[in-house]
Amino acid sequence: MRQRKLGSQGLAVSEQGLGCMGMTFAYGPADDQEALRTAHRAFELGVNLLDTSDFYGPHTNEEFVAKVIAGRRDEVVVASKVGNEVTPDGTITGKQNGRPEYIRASVEGSLRRLGTDRIDLYYLHRVDPDVPVEETFGALAELVAAGKVRHLGISEAAAPTIRRAHAVHPLTAVQTEYSLSTRDVEVNDVLATVRELGIGFVGYSPLGRGLLTGAIRNLDNLAAHDFRRVAPRFQEGNLDANLHVVEQLEALAAAKGITTGQLALAWVLAQGDDIVAIPGTKRVKYLEENVAASAVALSADDLAALDRIAPHGSTVGDRYPAGAMATLDG
Repeated sequence: MRQRKLGSQGLAVSEQGLGCMGMTFAYGPADDQEALRTAHRAFELGVNLLDTSDFYGPHTNEEFVAKVIAGRRDEVVVASKVGNEVTPDGTITGKQNGRPEYIRASVEGSLRRLGTDRIDLYYLHRVDPDVPVEETFGALAELVAAGKVRHLGISEAAAPTIRRAHAVHPLTAVQTEYSLSTRDVEVNDVLATVRELGIGFVGYSPLGRGLLTGAIRNLDNLAAHDFRRVAPRFQEGNLDANLHVVEQLEALAAAKGITTGQLALAWVLAQGDDIVAIPGTKRVKYLEENVAASAVALSADDLAALDRIAPHGSTVGDRYPAGAMATLDG
């Protein structure tokens, strides 16, 4: 697994990380033993970046990651997040909270649950519209000075917000959804801004929450509490339109002798050496398939074909339900 540098502060990570959210949250029942096998197999294959958040569960995902990194902390880059408000008793309020006192209290909880004395990459998960981002990042910068956090990032932030946060303390990474079905950062100045400022980019959901693998043709086999049951892109009508694009991707993948998911992942990795993808899975089989995408070489003709098949705006439906869309910055 090749490594890539995130930002200009010296953080190097595997070009594919492992998104841990789905191992305990949002995508159906958890299977701790299979998830642990998957995470340990990821290490064997050269993956060293684990992505979690206090929001996932809530709290249980960080506790799961603690089991994964036990005994090998120095081998792993742990990324977590703060800012989607969770009360001390584990209640998700649906609000954003960027107040300095909340940040300071939250990091202590994350450190305790993760069983570590530092978080390698700590993101502001969502921007609080009621708190100047400068105040939030002032508190986050204090955590770096105290040694509790090594590097800072921000998730789902608009370009002007990224500039303001970076002016307070250098950002190592911006994390935003990025895939053949979600190319917003190419047109809203986010990707251009992080490159101008020397900030790394981490793309989450590079497989479009499974849409781009071709495995989801309807919602029948999804668990009752699977997030995709309420995600607009998977709703009746929208899903049919989106599968028309997927079918074209499947044809191109078949011609190359790879899976559709590998084609989608290889495309993300081909967008620049400053981009890291964090596909999420809780199964060894799919992890190994994902990792193999790092060996896929896409030609200029392949990339041009993908631009024709899945240009920006080709996916039908918002990324999230309306309430969650309202939490995105800009």
